[in-house]
Amino acid sequence: MDESWHSLSVEAALKSLESRRAGLTASEVADRLLRHGPNQLTGKKKTSPAVVFLRQFLSPLIYVLLVAVVISIATGHFLDAWVVLGVLFLNAIIGFAQETRAEKAMEALLRLAAPQARVRRNGSVKMLPAREIVPGDILLFEAGDKVPADARLVEASNLKTNEATLTGESVPVDKHTHVLHGDLPVAERKNLVFMGTVVAYGRATAAVTGTGMNTEMGRIASGIQEVKEEKTPLQKSINKLSYYVIGLFLAVCVLLVVVGLLKGLDWLEVFLLAVAAAVSAIPEGLPAVVTVVLAVGMRIMARRNAIIRKLVAVETLGSATVICSDKTGTLTLNQMTVRQIYTDGRHIKVTGEGYVTEGEFTIDGARLAAATEPALMLHLRIGALCNDAAITREDERCCSVFGDPTEGALIVAAAKAGLEREKLEKSFPRLDEIPFQSEKLYMATLHPSTRGEGRVAYVKGAAEKILALSSQWYNDGRAVPLREADIKAIHQANEALAGEAMRVIATAYIDLPAGFDDLEDEHLRGNLVFVGLSGMADPPREEARESIRQCRQAGIKVIMITGDNRITAESIARQLDLPPGRAVTGKELGEMSDADLARQVEGISVFARIEPIQKLRIVNALKSRGHVVAMTGDGVNDAPALKAANIGIAMGITGTDVAKEASDMTLADDNFASVVAAVEEGRVIFNRLRNVIFYLLSTTIGELLALILTIFFIGKAPLLAIQIIWINLVTDTAVAVPLGLEPKTGEELKHPPRHTKVGILFPGMIFRIGFMGTIMGLGVFFIFNWAQARMSIEEARTMAFCTMVTFEWFRAFNARSDEKTVFKLGLLRNRWLIVSISVAIVLQLAAVYLPPLQLAFRTVPLGMERWGVVILAGGGLFIIEEARKVFFPRLFSLGKWHPARYPRLRKLKIRFLRIIMRRPARKKRSRV
Repeated sequence: MDESWHSLSVEAALKSLESRRAGLTASEVADRLLRHGPNQLTGKKKTSPAVVFLRQFLSPLIYVLLVAVVISIATGHFLDAWVVLGVLFLNAIIGFAQETRAEKAMEALLRLAAPQARVRRNGSVKMLPAREIVPGDILLFEAGDKVPADARLVEASNLKTNEATLTGESVPVDKHTHVLHGDLPVAERKNLVFMGTVVAYGRATAAVTGTGMNTEMGRIASGIQEVKEEKTPLQKSINKLSYYVIGLFLAVCVLLVVVGLLKGLDWLEVFLLAVAAAVSAIPEGLPAVVTVVLAVGMRIMARRNAIIRKLVAVETLGSATVICSDKTGTLTLNQMTVRQIYTDGRHIKVTGEGYVTEGEFTIDGARLAAATEPALMLHLRIGALCNDAAITREDERCCSVFGDPTEGALIVAAAKAGLEREKLEKSFPRLDEIPFQSEKLYMATLHPSTRGEGRVAYVKGAAEKILALSSQWYNDGRAVPLREADIKAIHQANEALAGEAMRVIATAYIDLPAGFDDLEDEHLRGNLVFVGLSGMADPPREEARESIRQCRQAGIKVIMITGDNRITAESIARQLDLPPGRAVTGKELGEMSDADLARQVEGISVFARIEPIQKLRIVNALKSRGHVVAMTGDGVNDAPALKAANIGIAMGITGTDVAKEASDMTLADDNFASVVAAVEEGRVIFNRLRNVIFYLLSTTIGELLALILTIFFIGKAPLLAIQIIWINLVTDTAVAVPLGLEPKTGEELKHPPRHTKVGILFPGMIFRIGFMGTIMGLGVFFIFNWAQARMSIEEARTMAFCTMVTFEWFRAFNARSDEKTVFKLGLLRNRWLIVSISVAIVLQLAAVYLPPLQLAFRTVPLGMERWGVVILAGGGLFIIEEARKVFFPRLFSLGKWHPARYPRLRKLKIRFLRIIMRRPARKKRSRV
């Protein structure tokens, strides 16, 4: 796509396009349609549902489980095989259901394109499908039309387009046909219109310069396709864990084979022991439990207005270190609001945010009775009547604005003083008007006079223009001549409002005689009575300010990325108390290389006048610095960055379909505060996953240690493969899921995000798994050793079986936290855990006492004295771990949030290398 169309005159552009004002001929259209193709966006080839389903099995841990299934079938353990296969398919079905909704961004882009367009061809105007438009076509627009392709304006009358979804500009953009010079960003190419934007006001004709993928929208579509999806921190952690399990599995199998042969066991016995070891080493319920915990987390987040589209995004959000947020509609209300008024030589502040008709007028903090202020009431009345917008009340306080947001803000401000637009129009109907034109910079309407007979013209527009047309100003309830001092004071007031990033609108009037019906521009020149100024802005959300404070406390940096100008962006940043940092414009960003941006991005807190592709560069620069990036946005311009970010967050109310489909999460209430709530919930879920994995892996270690010790010292297995599967799938999984529902502690946002190199497993957790697994393994070994010398092997194995299960019951309470005791957390606070342990107890008793289950699991009934031994062992484990939390709560916290460092080991390593290489250590320089 040629980006220099804005620098060509209308005639030069038509010549370059080989077109004319009358439009193209049928033969020219047919030729160009062959050359350029239809005016539509092309998408990626869709992944078939079968491939999506099979993709759920692409995990090293799943591979190991499938091997275990094959081994179980080969050895005749069909029940074991069917149970594991059932778990795998359940996990695949859940993952498939989530992923089938993940790739719809291109479909949303196709829906966004205009289905029909008015085109002038060979001198006649036709309504044609938008896909048939070709470069050089002449398009006709009026208010409400959606632009079907990128085009150079040929004629424009009072044209304004809404480009918020493309550029982030919060107010409609004035368009014209003049030539523009220089390399301008999209937001400043005011003689061009772009595919997917909407005509808000006026009429125009334009020559098509780009169609389909050769449009600004097409560039965004290409950006979405080119973004490579990366594995999330959770996926990386689970993969790493899978390799650990594979290594453990292989090592234990080799060890058992060696020990078995040394003990004189035959090959079949050794093989069966290896099967038991494989079943012990693999936490069969882990994939399903992780999936269920994430799915439950999705429902919890949905209740907090954060709708998750991808399971793994639940955990990723909790590890975010940077949130890149669009300004308009995300950090601000996207509702222009009059903040200050200047009349009668005084600055009046207006309270209330957005399109809420409740508010007060104050001077130096003192409330002002608007009805007693003639200048203020006149200024508000002019703003309400010289106005083409309309408001519709949603309730007694709130309303919706139709039309220009700037004009809507003036109507809402008047309503705060009791001036209802509908009543004013009935009392003072519009008799004539001079419509707004970008060349004139003002609008005027004619009404009956408020002082009886006669007419009055109300005028509003740019402050400099209105002041230039005025010879008097309204002061102390009457019109008085404008002096130099008055003009200087008005200019200073205008500059003060503009300096606070406000859009300034001035008002004036002129009294006209009765019977005056035809209002012309010459009636206004030099005859106006200047009344006042209104300074308005899109206000920041109050809750966004508090959310940013919470982000700072949680160690998360917030960066504003907007299409608005630098002054507006910096003003909003100050009001929101964003972290200190530079403000960089899109032009300055364009002059930076990717390496320069990566070096400087840490010191930047505001990006202004940013184009879509630049947002993608910013996200990539932050990711290159090791950040986990969350990106919020609502417009088409945000889609590539939303897809590239570690987690993309779209707005549910104001967000486009493109943004929603490219994102991982959608905010139902468009509230930035919900992002922080989701971050908190993400951290809660990650802690739950750690608890679950600690619980499952310590079971694995306990089972393996018990198996190795008994084989080595006794020559018999304490647990059968089917009993181990019962422990791993029924007892463990039944308890692990409620562990994934553990209530939050309220301290999740009081620590910084974990380092990107810190996964689910960390050194302290590995030590704790080893600690608990060792106690469990020794407990099962000693009880089995004691029992097999006094009773049958079936009863000894039943005692070992029940001992391991009892360890699981008690250890579930230990697993709720690695630092806080269950009494601090609340013994009965996790009610689902209590229920699940109760169910697990009933199921275990059934496995021991019901004849059919006795046959399946090869158990025998146990007496009360045997249960006493079993429960004493489980209770002892519980007491040891809870005592450790009281006296040494951080004993197993090494590397929990940041990569663990071992300075002493590093020094030993350096000294060892020096000895090997025979290099003397450097002498320390003495300090003078």
